[in-house]
Amino acid sequence: MINNGYDVNYGYEAPVRPARVVRKRRNRKGSAGKVIALAVCCSVIGGVFGAGSMFMYSRIAGQSDMSTNVLMSSSAKDTEILKGQRDTTAVNVSYVNTSAVMTASQIYQANVNSTVGIKTSVTTNYFGYKTTAAASGSGFILTADGYIITNYHVVEDGKDITVTTYDNKSYKAELVGFDESNDIAVLKVEASGLTPVVLGDSDQMNVGDDVVAIGNPLGELTFSLTSGVVSALNRKITINNVAMNLIQTDCAINSGNSGGALFNSHGEVIGITNAKYSSSGSTTEASVDNVGFAIPINSVINIVNSIMESGTITKPYIGVSMYDLGNRYQIKGVVVREIESDSPADKAGLEENDIITKADGKDITSVSEFKNILADHNEGDSMTLTVYRDGELADISVTVTVREQSALPEAKEEQAASRGYRSFPG
Repeated sequence: MINNGYDVNYGYEAPVRPARVVRKRRNRKGSAGKVIALAVCCSVIGGVFGAGSMFMYSRIAGQSDMSTNVLMSSSAKDTEILKGQRDTTAVNVSYVNTSAVMTASQIYQANVNSTVGIKTSVTTNYFGYKTTAAASGSGFILTADGYIITNYHVVEDGKDITVTTYDNKSYKAELVGFDESNDIAVLKVEASGLTPVVLGDSDQMNVGDDVVAIGNPLGELTFSLTSGVVSALNRKITINNVAMNLIQTDCAINSGNSGGALFNSHGEVIGITNAKYSSSGSTTEASVDNVGFAIPINSVINIVNSIMESGTITKPYIGVSMYDLGNRYQIKGVVVREIESDSPADKAGLEENDIITKADGKDITSVSEFKNILADHNEGDSMTLTVYRDGELADISVTVTVREQSALPEAKEEQAASRGYRSFPG
């Protein structure tokens, strides 16, 4: 039985850890921080389901329906249509003067009240015995009314999310939504008058520019500042089979820093710290110091706004589900499992059981590789697929479109539960 199936548009199988970059274990209470090889700075991989979901519920005469409900009485004149409605969040942008160059001390004073510590409880099953431990990370306040940004991997397996500000006030946080492929999550606390950060332009950064990071390394050294420079831009790093273009910095980034802000010399957020390289501890390997990474703010701010406004995100889409062919055959590629009717793949002539060996001229050996190439496309782009069918290779051109999907925790849980082994994307 094939057990490595993956939905290209909304896959939920457990990712395989890459050889060189893995996520670092969460900090457990009472345990010292440990350096592990090539580690992302905080948590483990998994799905987050639970608090913070938004849903619509209606009941008519003891029955519920997922769409519009029609209430019927004995008289046709009493027929009534009930249509669901929910409030949406309007995101407004204000501009502030950030022309002055600030020292690291000034950046800290201006932004420490915008930095938060994040703690969650994680339940793990060890041979039938469940244990609960604390996990920690960082985040920063985006709006005065309580929207907070962090990494998805900080909260993905957590329950009972608690946010603590610099003045030692704690708030229960709801997970508003997330984008796993970009490792970001949006939280919401019930508060007002908070101190938000000022967003900068990550596209304006240059190698050598000064940057500082504020966060909670090891989950214990709260509200710490580290300083450095931009070491490289557009560094393509693969984390758990997902390729990301990141800012590289020599700021010290440690477990617990994940989700915190990376600031430029004007005190503006230009990145979200999320990963680092570190030594494995092997005496045969060279030591690795101060090789950290951050998600450019420009690459995710529109996704964040979409999550806040509508609880949705938009992804490139061609309408196929597929699985890895594996290493059992001489030919390498991914197998098309199903094609959604009237989708771009269907219109292009792709067929079930086709083996895709290349995408845009690049060899494909896994669904993750295919997904990363698809993610680089915009609506209307042409994607060339090299397909093995009936003993022959042929190129098929597919026009990529985009599809809106829910970013809400409950929606992901329901999608994963309802799709089954051979279902289509939602």
